[in-house]
Amino acid sequence: MKFNSKSRYGVRTILEIALAENRGIYQKEIAENQNISVKYLDHIINALRIAGLITTVKGKKSGYILTKTAKEISLFDVLSAFETCLCVNECLNPYSKCEHADTCLSISFWKTLNELMLNYMKSTSVQNLIEDYRTNQGKAELLPD
Repeated sequence: MKFNSKSRYGVRTILEIALAENRGIYQKEIAENQNISVKYLDHIINALRIAGLITTVKGKKSGYILTKTAKEISLFDVLSAFETCLCVNECLNPYSKCEHADTCLSISFWKTLNELMLNYMKSTSVQNLIEDYRTNQGKAELLPD
């Protein structure tokens, strides 16, 4: 499975908003911090707002804030704002018909793998990602030789 760029930027955006905690963060700040054009970020912000994950506040804490706590928002919630189907294989997409569905020998494997992936996304909160970021902040990712 490959996530589209809006999904990847959506995760980065929600993390920026969560890291700002309740003070609010402007779209321009997110764009600068994440190196995303403001125009492209418009689409991402809109999808997150439609999904009910973020809102705009005015006044002392102006900018974008989360509608729930970071602990209450799962990675599944965020990715669902951008993906029509979170499937490891197109044959599991309820919006398409697989011509081999009735005779597929590996469908059980794909269903099990998909279920594991969805459960992992549902059990991983934005707060988990923030904690992981803070734990690994400043540490370079090492790639295997």
